[in-house]
Amino acid sequence: MTTSPPTRAALRQHLVDSRIAGNVATTRQNNLENFGRMARREPAYLFGLSPAGRWSFEDVFDVMVARCGVDPDPEHRAGQDTIDPDLTVDRLEAMAARIGVAAARQERVLVCTGHPHGLRSVHGAVVSALAAAGVTLLSPAEGWRHPAHGPHGNDNHVLRYVDGIGVLSGKVGLHHTHSPEPMRAILAALAAAGEPPPDLVVADHGWAGAAGQAGVDSVGYADCNDPALFVGEAEAKVLVTVPLDDNVSPHLYDPMIAYLLACAGLVTA
Repeated sequence: MTTSPPTRAALRQHLVDSRIAGNVATTRQNNLENFGRMARREPAYLFGLSPAGRWSFEDVFDVMVARCGVDPDPEHRAGQDTIDPDLTVDRLEAMAARIGVAAARQERVLVCTGHPHGLRSVHGAVVSALAAAGVTLLSPAEGWRHPAHGPHGNDNHVLRYVDGIGVLSGKVGLHHTHSPEPMRAILAALAAAGEPPPDLVVADHGWAGAAGQAGVDSVGYADCNDPALFVGEAEAKVLVTVPLDDNVSPHLYDPMIAYLLACAGLVTA
């Protein structure tokens, strides 16, 4: 990835133009449905977190307005919804600060994704930059099989590390997942080997949520229809949640990647 780091203003404009933020593709209907599912504590929408607060639908709605930038009008029930690009850049800078600390301290870092197509380029750039900085990148529990049944059933998909990124893999490629089970398996494997948990997890979906729930420093990305990580951040279980559309064409993330790495003090490859 050779894109030069943009200014904050230029990145903000790119986020809006590419619909990574601003008017995004995710519908208002889908957002509101998922806010309700999270409020009802449906396991598939908790991303491995066990919220301590009440978190009614109204509570979830309010946190998504404040931390993600969805439309604050409660009467807006259908059509377009939004992500605040200023919040995206703010939280990207916060994520960069923590990644920069990991590089400076030579920490043990784990990078994983439930979006192996959309977000893999973003995570891959972080892996490459951290590896160049001498950080230890972890890859525990490779070959673990996900249970086929239950709320997070993934048809016995296998945990693999592709270019240093933890993903679930099946017979027909890499798989999208919200499941927290792979992260739980990773943490259990480290404990069984007498090793401490990672110093930092950079992830999304259930990978980020389960790490945060376990007390591991966790930073991640989340779309406006995935409220769990924003709730986790509000409860100080997840350190940073960056709001964005998590499945646009991968090349559209290039300016964001360049900005993230520059803010982290890491050289882009």
